[in-house]
Amino acid sequence: GDFVVLRASGTDAYNSYIYELGSINSVETLLIDSRTLANNALVEKTILSAEAVFIAGGDQANYVNFWKDTKVHHALNFVRNVKKIPVGGTSAGCAILGEAYFSALEGTVTSPEALNNPYMNLVTLGYKDFMNQPYLSNVITDSHFDNRDRHGRLVTFLARMNHDHGILARGIGLDESTAVCIESNGTGKIIGFGSAYFLTQNGMDSTPETCRDGSPLDWYRYQKAVKVYKIQATTDGSHTFDLNTWGSGTGGIHMYYYVRGGVLYKTFY
Repeated sequence: GDFVVLRASGTDAYNSYIYELGSINSVETLLIDSRTLANNALVEKTILSAEAVFIAGGDQANYVNFWKDTKVHHALNFVRNVKKIPVGGTSAGCAILGEAYFSALEGTVTSPEALNNPYMNLVTLGYKDFMNQPYLSNVITDSHFDNRDRHGRLVTFLARMNHDHGILARGIGLDESTAVCIESNGTGKIIGFGSAYFLTQNGMDSTPETCRDGSPLDWYRYQKAVKVYKIQATTDGSHTFDLNTWGSGTGGIHMYYYVRGGVLYKTFY
């Protein structure tokens, strides 16, 4: 089929790499760095004609500013939910795949910053207004997970999702060189060399004790605030996680994350 790479900065360096992965008809990179281009009919047609779409890394604020509520936005949701082709991404391209997302409209945020004040200006979250991905309902994604110590900020994102929207918040954290490949039946295969972390609020009653502007996050709940299943990736994807139920997986270990006074802790069970 035809493979389309989307980005708002950078080059077409993915093209040659993708050609080497297997037999495909074509690879094309679209650099869409304005709302004018995002509403271009030819750009829309190229996306609608694709058999696979991959969103490159960069700055997800550009994707939000340039693509949201444009033809690109609606074409992406059409090919994923009506045409039912694979739509994936890495780094910034991964960050916008969930129903909730960290938009980085004010820049990035570190775990200590987010934990110290969940409503500081850098914690910019979107919800239900961009990508509509099967199995990623009420889910937020984060990448470079261990390398940049993003565990604390992802827990903060989940606290905000629950506090702001009253939902059972879930998150997926990905190490570098690691992918979660979600099959049509909701089975996520963990492929690569790092780990994938599946975080879920430990029930609707497990709400943050303190989640407000100007105060450190408190999310204790008897040291069981957030359930975590950490899965080591393999090159053949033999370790999996069920995104239908968020209740079972293979090749992983169980943990709890909790926060006291803006400090993240974990326990094993």
